[in-house]
Amino acid sequence: MSKLNIRKVAVLGAGVMGAQIAAHCANADVPVVLFDLPAKDGKPNAMVERAIAGLAKLDPAPLATKDRAAHIHAANYDADLEQLRDCDLVIEAIAEKIEWKRDLYAKIAPYLRPDAIVASNTSGLSVAALADALPEPLRPRFCGVHFFNPPRYMALVELIAAPATDPAMLDALETWLVTRLGKSIVRAKDTPNFVANRIGVFSILAVMHHTARLGLGFDEVDALTGPLIGRPKSATYRTADVVGLDTLAHVIDTMGATLPDDPWHGYFRQPDWLQGLIAKGALGQKTRAGIYRKEGKQILVLDPKKGDYRPSAGDVVSEVAAVLQTKNTAEKFAWLGASGQPEAQFLWAIFRDLFHYCAVHLEDVADNARDLDLAMRWGFGWTRGPFETWQAAGWADVAKAIQMDIDAGRAMSKAPLPAWVFLRGAVHEAGGSYSVAENTLKPRSALSVYRRQLYPDALLGEAPADRGETLWENGGENGGGDGVRLWTRPDVDPRIGILSFKAKLHAIGDEVIDGMGEAIARAERDLDGLVLWHEAPFAVGANLQQVAEACKAGQFALLDGKVAKFQQVSMAIRHAQVPVVAAVQGLALGGGCEFAMHAAHRVMALESYVGLVEAGVGLIPAGGGSKAFALQAHRLAQRAAGHDVFPFIQQGFQTIAMATVAKSALEAVQLGFAQPSDDVVFHAHEILYVALRRARAIAEAGWRPPLVERAVTVAGRNGIATCELMLVNMAEGGFISEHDYKVAKAAATALCGGEVETNTRVPEQWILDVERALFVELLKTDKTQQRIAHLLETGKPLRN
Repeated sequence: MSKLNIRKVAVLGAGVMGAQIAAHCANADVPVVLFDLPAKDGKPNAMVERAIAGLAKLDPAPLATKDRAAHIHAANYDADLEQLRDCDLVIEAIAEKIEWKRDLYAKIAPYLRPDAIVASNTSGLSVAALADALPEPLRPRFCGVHFFNPPRYMALVELIAAPATDPAMLDALETWLVTRLGKSIVRAKDTPNFVANRIGVFSILAVMHHTARLGLGFDEVDALTGPLIGRPKSATYRTADVVGLDTLAHVIDTMGATLPDDPWHGYFRQPDWLQGLIAKGALGQKTRAGIYRKEGKQILVLDPKKGDYRPSAGDVVSEVAAVLQTKNTAEKFAWLGASGQPEAQFLWAIFRDLFHYCAVHLEDVADNARDLDLAMRWGFGWTRGPFETWQAAGWADVAKAIQMDIDAGRAMSKAPLPAWVFLRGAVHEAGGSYSVAENTLKPRSALSVYRRQLYPDALLGEAPADRGETLWENGGENGGGDGVRLWTRPDVDPRIGILSFKAKLHAIGDEVIDGMGEAIARAERDLDGLVLWHEAPFAVGANLQQVAEACKAGQFALLDGKVAKFQQVSMAIRHAQVPVVAAVQGLALGGGCEFAMHAAHRVMALESYVGLVEAGVGLIPAGGGSKAFALQAHRLAQRAAGHDVFPFIQQGFQTIAMATVAKSALEAVQLGFAQPSDDVVFHAHEILYVALRRARAIAEAGWRPPLVERAVTVAGRNGIATCELMLVNMAEGGFISEHDYKVAKAAATALCGGEVETNTRVPEQWILDVERALFVELLKTDKTQQRIAHLLETGKPLRN
């Protein structure tokens, strides 16, 4: 088929999922028409308008910036179906009742363009049965497209073909979903609940079964089935509350009704306590009561034996916790299988039955083991998929142990492990992942869109990723130390360098600063461009441990020199003789934000959290961050009537003084950390590819570094005084402490160019000197040193 251009999307159904799918399309600059039933009273579109307004109140926020809601247009099925004629993609997202969906398809069919794609966001209904409700000419352009909640943040989308679905259309839609919406795709078979929900809900049912069998508390199980075993903090029962107990019950009932021949069918039923909670209207987080309930500051958890709530504790036996924290997976599983401790027995049982279920049903639900594992990682947030975990634990030994438990009647099902399990030593190998149907290893998708992902999510056992060609590194060879690595990917562009930090969390310490200076000089000499990139986080800021040690030793002259060197690196990034592109994903805080701000261009993943957060530890930005905002204000003022610089200082002052962090790359542009001309990439695995291409394009366009500004207009004393008026009001209202006041005034002084007359023109270096001097003076205060020490000890900010 020809290139897929989606200019407008219609979403049918303004419930939780429909409204949030619409929001994410709007995030991606795709106009959306959001449909629902007309309101019985008042304005016909009142239901949809309430749903759109509600998007701004949700946490986590479905909208990357609140103004994105303006790109969602409200409509209803009675009056507005003509608007479907302008839509290239129609996503149905109404309740999971097949008769409702089929009736809606019949209603919309006359208004659909012949080339429009129609997709159902069903979580588990038969896509083939849904397709039958469409006129035959539309069926090749119909499929299932199952988003996971919340759609902005959950990577997984399952694509499900109907019998008549056009394969070329499905490829084009997958490409669009990956690059435009940033989704990670698994092609699921048209079986009940598809891949992730089928395996995930079975895992939940296995946990529930063994919880009751061993008499464990729900909070105890959540402590066991969260980060300790590579699962999200919400673990099992809290996840059920977040998803909604009614939703969980519906999926369980669907499995019970549609999988009568499943060997585990007897477990596909709601526990009595779950039915009881639903009957009471305690549906989880959305009703503020479910398995957990909050009373004041106390968290309560349901005790199913008593039918009432008790205080939540959630402690794990220390011996079990210690074993779970060991790195050797094989030793861990051997201990769990042999231990008589109830928590250990529980963990072995839930993994055993999960592995058993996945092995028996792999051929039914997925094309290969990779798709099943990635579905669980992307859809449920597991660190490793079931087969990866099994493989890490020792494939053959675990298989024997599972079969022994099956033979002894200890497993949840008597179904034998398939023969292929004993014929293989692993399911993920260098050549691909095992497909039962084809009895071979299947490589990853050959769709061209995946060539943009230079470092996709790796699976245990796959061929190692291409580490590129190292040109130079400091801080230790072969990836050791805390310095930097300068390298290239010759297969993409041998003359665009990649500069990666090697420190933990990519903190910026002495080794990184030294390495950056040398790497930039080498890039100027030998390369055409430079990309700052490493996997998230981009950088969490300065190495505070080094700062704290110097403060303790009273080495403030040394610290002044370190800050000056930091500033020199920021200026080297900005004025390099080759374009420096910052490829940002995850956290870019403090010094990381400053480096990104000084780059020639930024390529940012949508989920980038950017900010100058120095105020949280009693400091101000001094790696050029204050200067960057002052320079922005100067340039904006030159284009404004009267050339008054202070109105453009105000937002920067509030942003720095409040340590505001942008919650998306789009918000980072609004706050001034990035520019409207920067690239916002929705799939984080594409940013390195895009950044390399962008650096090449800038170089080919004849890169010229900006000249150092010799005459920056600053707000001076009047600007500082105006900022201070805001601080007085906040201090008198009890919103800030005395030290907060001191820090914020220092930020205002740096932004306004120091104690000079208003509208004085100063060179860039003057502002750098001001911010550095104020930074070092703050370091000398006891309260700033206390804040730094507290953050290092607890990971949390101190308000003193």
